[in-house]
This record gives sequence, structure tokens and C-alpha cells, in this order.
Amino acid sequence: MTKRNKISLSIMLLLGILIFVYAARDLKFDVLMHDITTINPYWFLVAVFCILAYFGLESFITYLLIKNNNPNYTFKDSIRVPLVEQLFNGITPFASGGQPAQLFVLMQSGVDAGRASSALIMKFVVFQTMVVFNFFISLIIGFQYVMEKMHALSWLILFGFLIHLVVVIALLMIMYWHGFTKKIVNLVLKPVKFFISDEKFISLKSTLDEKIDNFYEESVHIAKQWKLMLKIVLITFVQLLFYYSIPYFIMLSLGYDQANIVMIISLHIIIFMIISIFPIPGGSGGAEYTFEMLFRSYISSSSKLLLAMMLWRILTYYLGLVLGVFALIKKPHKLNESKK
Repeated sequence: MTKRNKISLSIMLLLGILIFVYAARDLKFDVLMHDITTINPYWFLVAVFCILAYFGLESFITYLLIKNNNPNYTFKDSIRVPLVEQLFNGITPFASGGQPAQLFVLMQSGVDAGRASSALIMKFVVFQTMVVFNFFISLIIGFQYVMEKMHALSWLILFGFLIHLVVVIALLMIMYWHGFTKKIVNLVLKPVKFFISDEKFISLKSTLDEKIDNFYEESVHIAKQWKLMLKIVLITFVQLLFYYSIPYFIMLSLGYDQANIVMIISLHIIIFMIISIFPIPGGSGGAEYTFEMLFRSYISSSSKLLLAMMLWRILTYYLGLVLGVFALIKKPHKLNESKK
């Protein structure tokens, strides 16, 4: 990790502690400690299993994609990929560092940069598509509830949905309407020419054209492997289902067993979407506020609501940061270049 990354990680951990302390300012310490001691460990372990399964299935997806072209690639090395991704997603605005970090880790293992990029492209397209699909279903189930609880912020949720939808549409356009997409990009770039020098404009246009061409070539390669693609889609759906179920099992561990699992999963999908559009790394502040607002009707006790929020953030955010640091430190098994 660079010095800047270490500073960012330290800031996010400190910010998390401050948020928890501020949220607990009006609670009695003995009440909070009593609620902690009465947590049902079995249901909480199910929640822990869900986040570990989420990491494990993403590792398996990476393993399938890389092993397709590198028979010597091991599942052990693929475990590092989602953990390092979680780390850099969590310390960079809009989770922008996750994709480059994954590429770095794969290249560390001796995977060719082109093959690694192809695998990451496939994984990203499928993941984004499933996120949009799940969010669309969750809007049908839980948007009215969100409108009642969060009012104006509910329109921000729709804005986040549109951003993810535009990303998916743009990726699909590059994959299936390559020439038309390049024309649109060149048309959109024309006004930029008035604000930068000709040299910079030519460089920018050349870079974008090259990236679009590279993505198109990789997508053509991907499209030929429809069986593998279908397998990845199904695994990604199950992977996200494990992640979205975490708040439900945390609620069960706190004694709230009357909640509708479908509704709870729908609300968590909406929270996941909100976090993705907050510029602060990890959606810190916005994630905690949204969780508290949406689950207040289900968890009547203030101390248990805070405890549920803390457990949820520890599992879905801070655990990934900690495991990501260890994964980054661990040296990978290098592929035998002659056998690749």
C-alpha cells in the first residue's frame, strides 16, 4: 500500500469509530452492554457465514474466469482478489480503486494483463447487471416504504439506479453496437474541444477510442463462452443473495424474528445502491444514516438499532478492509510462465 492509501485507511477507520460514538451519545452504556451479551451467537454466525460466502463465491467466479485460460491458476490465489478489491473499494471515492487493485493482484499471480482484464470485464458486466436487476425488483417491493420514511432522499435512490442502469447500457452498447457507440462518444466529445488544447483533445479522443476498441475485442471473446457466462450469472445471483441477507440474520440474532425476509432483503438492496452514489469512501455517514432510517420501524429499541447498525457495518465494510490488508500483504503463488 502507498502512504496515501494507508492514510485513507486510517481516516476511514477513525471516521467509523467517531460515527459509532456519535450514534451512541444518548444511549446508556449498561443497556448497550446488556444487549450485546444477549445476542444469539448462532444467528450472528449465520450472518458471518453470509459475508464469508459472498467473498468466497466472488473468489470462485474469479477462479473460473482465470482458470479458463490459465490451467495452473489456483483457487487459493483467487481468494486474494475480492479481499483486496474490498480494501480499495472501501478507501477510494465511489469505490474507484477496486478494479485497478484486482488487476494488480492478478498480475502479481502471473496472469497476463490482457487475460486478467478480460476476466474482470466479464465479472464487472455480470455484477452490474445483477445489481440493477435486483434493485429493480426491490423498488417494486420496498419503494413505497422508502418514500414514507426518507421522502426526498428516495429520489436520490432513483438517481443512483439510473447511474447503474446507464453504466450497464453503455457496456452493452460497446459490446453489441461498437461503431455506433464510438460515433456517440465522438459527438459528446466535440464541446470539450473548446475547453482544452488540440493536443490534449486528440490524446483524449485516442485514449477513449483505444479503450472502447479493447473492451469490444474482449467482449467478443467473452460472448463466445455463453455457458461460462450463464454459470457466472447464476453464481453472482447467489453471491448477492448472501450479501443482501445479512441484516435479516443480524435482526434474528437480536431477537426480532417477525420481520419479512423479502422486505428486509429489498431494503438492504436499496441501501447498497445508496452507498454506491455517496462520494465518501465506503459511503461512511450515508450508509449508517440510511440503515437507521429504514430499519427504525423494525427495531424498536434504540440500543438494539445501534447495535444492529454496528454489526452490519463491521461485517459488510470493516471486515473487508481488515481482510484486504492481510490479503495484500500475503505473497501470491506465481504462475509458471512456461505453462501459461
